[in-house]
Amino acid sequence: MRRTATGIIVGLIAFACFGRSALAGNSGSVKASGGQSYRLSLYNTHTGERLDVVYRRGSEYIPAAVAKLDYFLRDHWTGEVRHFDPRIYDILNELTAAVGRPDGEIDIVCGYRSSRSNAELRARTAGVAKNSLHIQAEAIDLRMPGVKTEELRRAALSLRRGGVGYYPHSDFIHVDTGRVRQWCFDCTPAQMSGD
Repeated sequence: MRRTATGIIVGLIAFACFGRSALAGNSGSVKASGGQSYRLSLYNTHTGERLDVVYRRGSEYIPAAVAKLDYFLRDHWTGEVRHFDPRIYDILNELTAAVGRPDGEIDIVCGYRSSRSNAELRARTAGVAKNSLHIQAEAIDLRMPGVKTEELRRAALSLRRGGVGYYPHSDFIHVDTGRVRQWCFDCTPAQMSGD
């Protein structure tokens, strides 16, 4: 019951914040009503859940769909839900197109992390930032079946939409809505340069 109530609250917040707002920085020109549909197909590697959803039409985010995405990307350790910066969903959508798989499924390695979960993960795993944007619901770690992680990284960098981290040994990339920057965790010089 608590999760249902949380989902409703997240949906209301999403509508209040983004339901009527125009999207800034969209590379495509679409009409606000009846415009292009933006879809995501996701698989959560921790919960085993799948979600296929149209989250935006034209320049308007769909509140119920955004709420579903926020819940899908909840902290899988605690079940805590936080409203994501919806621009992260646009990054995922653009990323699938950039690798030539606009309908491809994305494997979610990590979405939102509560401060407590982040601290616990940081204590036992290298490469976890103290002030991670996962805590702010502005970052996602992912991979795509059938797409090499290094190719996914190059595509994410080409978007220039935020931060891109590369974790070759764990086979995932990190994308976020922060400033444009890049890093490579525990990489060889060749991996650092993208060769």
